[in-house]
Formats: sequence, C-alpha cells, structure tokens
Amino acid sequence: MPRPKPKKPAPKVRSITSFDMGERSTMESMAHDLAPPVSDRIAAAPLRMDRKTHQRLKRGKLSPEARLDLHGMTTERAHPLLTSFILRAQADGKRLVLVITGKGKHRDEGGPIPVRHGVLRHQVPHWLNIPPLAQAVMQVVEAHRSHGGGGAYYVYLRRRR
Repeated sequence: MPRPKPKKPAPKVRSITSFDMGERSTMESMAHDLAPPVSDRIAAAPLRMDRKTHQRLKRGKLSPEARLDLHGMTTERAHPLLTSFILRAQADGKRLVLVITGKGKHRDEGGPIPVRHGVLRHQVPHWLNIPPLAQAVMQVVEAHRSHGGGGAYYVYLRRRR
C-alpha cells in the first residue's frame, strides 16, 4: 500500500498594518553602514607577531622609528605616498612605523547613499593588506592614545630578506 505524501506547511503570511498619510511609522529606521568599524576589523585580524611585543605595542610602550602624516590628503595622493614610505622603511631595516590618517570629518548629509566617516582611516588598513605592501607588513594595530589613537596606525614590518 503506497504511503500518502506528507503535506507541506502553508507559508506564513505577514499582516500589513494600516498607515495613514502624515502618520509616523512604527518601524525603527536602520542606520546604514557598509562594514563593521575599522577598529573591530583590525582587532579581529589574526596575530602574526610575537604576543609579548604585540601587548607592548598596544600599550604604547614601543616608539615608532618613523612616521607618515596623511592628514587632509586625498586617496589619490595618499596611496602612492604610503606605498613608497612603507617599502622605503622596510628597505632601511625599520620594524615599527606610525601612519597618521586623522579621524576624518563627518560628511554624511543623510542621503540615500552612505558616506564613509574618515576615508583614509578606512582605506589605509586595506592598502596595507594588498600587494605590494602585504609582503612588507606583518601586523597593523590601532595606535595608542599617546600616538594618535583611532586616527593613527602602528605598522609592524617584516624583516628585510
């Protein structure tokens, strides 16, 4: 005797609440952000350096051997400067450099397309993790408050080969 086919449950239908013109919506508007904050992404990156040195770095106990200030620059100007700075620092045998981006200005006017707060602050970690800089950079860490906090990054470089 053939078994009867199991019945599929009926799909749930969401009811639509009535809405009159001029009435406030009961739904909360969602803030739009394209990615998690930069500090969260950097903190979640795998540790590729000595843990003890990393802790000293995060506490601001190590002094950078060189620094690059990108305040107020456009991405078109900042990217080649960052590339040459990092590659030159590695060639000179430096291990720790400081890259200052600034925290950025809030320019979002609330339009339909979100505008990033601090373009360089978001772009620099990305640039450091793609070629040609990826082979030179061992670790990127947000700088200690004494060196610029959220507006600067420590870049720990690999030894020259």
